[in-house]
Amino acid sequence: MLVANRGEIAVRVCRTLRRMGIRSVVVCSIPDRHSLAVRSAGASVLIEGYSAAESYLDADAVIAAAKAQGCEAIHPGYGFLSERADFAARCAAEGIVFIGPPPAVLRGLGDKAAARQLAVSNGVPVVPGWDGADDDATLVREAAKIGFPVMVKARGGGGGRGMREVFAPAELPEALASARREALSAFGDGGLLLEKLVTNAHHVEVQVLADAHGNVIHLGERDCSVQRRHQKLIEETPSPVVDAALRRELTGAALRLARAIGYVNAGTFEFLVGEPSGDGARPFYFLEVNPRLQVEHPVTELVTGLDLVELQLRVAAGERLPFGQDAIAFSGHAVEFRVNAEDPWDSFRPSAGRVAHAAWPGNTRCDRGYEAGDTVPSQYDSLAGKVLLHGATREDALAQADAALSGVSLAPLRTNVELHREVLRTAAFRAGDASIDWLEGVLPGLLAGAIAPAAAWIAAAASRVAPIRPVMGGPTRCWLSDGHQTRAVDVEFRDSRGGEATVHSAAGVEPANFAVEARHTSGETTVRVGNTAVVVRAGEGDSVACEVDGRVFELVAVPPPPLPRRTHAAVDGVAAITAPLAGTIASVAVGEGDEVAEGQLLLLLEAMKMEHRITAPSAGTVKRLAVAARDVVREGDVLVELA
Repeated sequence: MLVANRGEIAVRVCRTLRRMGIRSVVVCSIPDRHSLAVRSAGASVLIEGYSAAESYLDADAVIAAAKAQGCEAIHPGYGFLSERADFAARCAAEGIVFIGPPPAVLRGLGDKAAARQLAVSNGVPVVPGWDGADDDATLVREAAKIGFPVMVKARGGGGGRGMREVFAPAELPEALASARREALSAFGDGGLLLEKLVTNAHHVEVQVLADAHGNVIHLGERDCSVQRRHQKLIEETPSPVVDAALRRELTGAALRLARAIGYVNAGTFEFLVGEPSGDGARPFYFLEVNPRLQVEHPVTELVTGLDLVELQLRVAAGERLPFGQDAIAFSGHAVEFRVNAEDPWDSFRPSAGRVAHAAWPGNTRCDRGYEAGDTVPSQYDSLAGKVLLHGATREDALAQADAALSGVSLAPLRTNVELHREVLRTAAFRAGDASIDWLEGVLPGLLAGAIAPAAAWIAAAASRVAPIRPVMGGPTRCWLSDGHQTRAVDVEFRDSRGGEATVHSAAGVEPANFAVEARHTSGETTVRVGNTAVVVRAGEGDSVACEVDGRVFELVAVPPPPLPRRTHAAVDGVAAITAPLAGTIASVAVGEGDEVAEGQLLLLLEAMKMEHRITAPSAGTVKRLAVAARDVVREGDVLVELA
């Protein structure tokens, strides 16, 4: 079997194939040629390309790889070719089994507009919107009829790609252009539709399995409401907002739609669940069908004890489902945390590069795509792996989560693990009240909460300087990092006994007088900063753990950062705007000689399937445009020079 995908899902599919005794072959692009997915398979086929369009979306190359390796079937994973009806039809024409729904089903459901129409005809409520002609003029007209705010959505694909929230008519043209670009890049389909933006709802989906003999069952629901920019971050089952009555309605609607279209194989039917009405009942609206395996399928596997990939293969081989609905037993609660290679404290900037040290918790399921020595490429999305917890109750599962997440590391790359740990500490998430809008609203506070407070920086610096104070004159500088930022902290003791000291910092720590209690009890030093007592414990290497108000922050002594790089533009008095990360230029909005205002869009940089806006830091004239659309740039490359 050929696995036409990459990263953690390719590794996960290969695991089931190996258990079933099926020879696995993976395709890989040039950036992925030494990946864990390649090492997990029995064989690999290199597709000579870097971007998704040049590799994993190249249907001809994928089919050729399958035929060259004598593969009887292709598993597409999720994304890429998994929802392409033309690819499924091509497989059938070549005598290759496509692990997924038949082409007719993909055509009927892969287009979100067609799926909405199917729901309406089968009495399933949908969000008000427009799913007809999708030229820009029509969409502008229909958006005005729907009323702002609206949601622009790609008709094909999934995973939050090609979705834009629009709150005013003036924002719509750029949102349409951007959504089309992203949809074309991710799915090869730039079609769009509109929906009224529903707020404070929960994203709940139903997992369905169907065979070619008319048997259709569900495996319960998943809640995927903790999202950022429509990208799911945390998923769980069962949903904390779905009671038995609503569960019957949701699963009944999903099964009704599946039977109506003649669904075969695994699929996910997605809904928005609204706030309770006066009688306590929650309304729900059909969103779309993802006719493939979902990223979050492992939580369903944990509560049912089933292997969804194995069931996909057996259904594709023509077998009947080995059980009926009544035989499905649900056990406990499962939650999944997506580990993304990105820095939430730097505008979620993707973090690509070589993984020098990798750590994943060993006492729970982790579906991972990278190990030490692997390289996270900039050409694809940032998902590096998933950490999964299973408990008798939701409280049991969440109680395991913080310790499990603390064991995740992809050093020196940044990840969103600490953000997950901050989410775990919130009362709203613990209570199951986090809606699809919740994370965006509380994100600034969560990010600030994970930053070590000033007292921790002061205590860490003082604990490092205190032992060398007697032989040093004047202030001593320490460079410290908490994993999110690096600060220079100057410490100067004011008397020979080491009592009073002053701390200065050029990066956010206010000067302060404090008393150092040089007590070393069981390897601890207590530092008082005003009325705050900080307990400092030595860690590994040059790290110290600072406990402030019951929370522990690790700070590490680091070398001074290098001096800012100078370019010829700086010498000439010209502002050089450089690439904040490696990626591809999606579009250029200005030309040489143009006058631009501060904050004006200059170009869009695509990295890890996300668009990053590069704007003018100040008003000026475009002296030189160093890039064009589709150019590949490295981090630090000059993009634009402003005079």
